[in-house]
Amino acid sequence: MKKIIFICMIATMLFACKSASSTASTEATPLSTKLDRPSQVAIKGNWILTNVTYAGSDYIKVTSFDLADSKCFIGSTWNFISNNNKGTMTLTSASCTSFTSPIVWSINNQGLFVLKIVNPGTKSKNVKEGYLLKVAGLSDNSFQLIDNINVGGQSKDVTYQFQRAN
Repeated sequence: MKKIIFICMIATMLFACKSASSTASTEATPLSTKLDRPSQVAIKGNWILTNVTYAGSDYIKVTSFDLADSKCFIGSTWNFISNNNKGTMTLTSASCTSFTSPIVWSINNQGLFVLKIVNPGTKSKNVKEGYLLKVAGLSDNSFQLIDNINVGGQSKDVTYQFQRAN
């Protein structure tokens, strides 16, 4: 019996995990719709996602934003336009499939980054689901977005580190 439980635990750790709590409907979100304009203005511009960290990263594969392995996001470029809350993200890792998409984003007054990935040919107003991430460590040249995932029934943070592009 102990062997079966141990094997099940190992199997759970080896299978890909994705964010469960961060996916949210953008139609009926109970969060405040007021925006944190100063934070949005601070984030505007071009950024490079320089690192993705989470506990167990040597053993657990995390699929970020239902798109790709979290490690594929390292080196990705992001553009945030604060006056219309639009932008783009581009994955360019040589070992991963390249991907570019328009995004719609905002930061609410609770410090949550709201991200919607817009598929080609789709209007952003028709995208009904998105991701909620916590904003942390916001400075002139860096910030983090923190996602929360479920791994084997435990809540773990995935931290995306951004640096301002020159």
